Amino acid sequence: MKKILASFFTVIMVVAITLAAIFVLVRATLYVTAIVSPLERAGAIVAELLLGVALLLGTVWLATHLAVRIFSKPETNDRQALDASEPKPFKAQGDPRV
Repeated sequence: MKKILASFFTVIMVVAITLAAIFVLVRATLYVTAIVSPLERAGAIVAELLLGVALLLGTVWLATHLAVRIFSKPETNDRQALDASEPKPFKAQGDPRV
């Protein structure tokens, strides 16, 4: 039940963040197109592209990070993981230990 609620909340949150990023980019585009000087406009376009890449990659990173956190199996502590990975000593059959 917790996974279902967490995944539903994650989807809603990622959609909201993506829509907010799109609104920010549209507003920045309107601001950039209003700049008269070609040199300033070129710099603003580059800055807007970098902003768009950062915002949209950030939302994708957040979505994948939360999905992995929700659906991954819980980790064991380090000592248990080390004990499980160590090979067990060889014991021949019928060889009594004294």
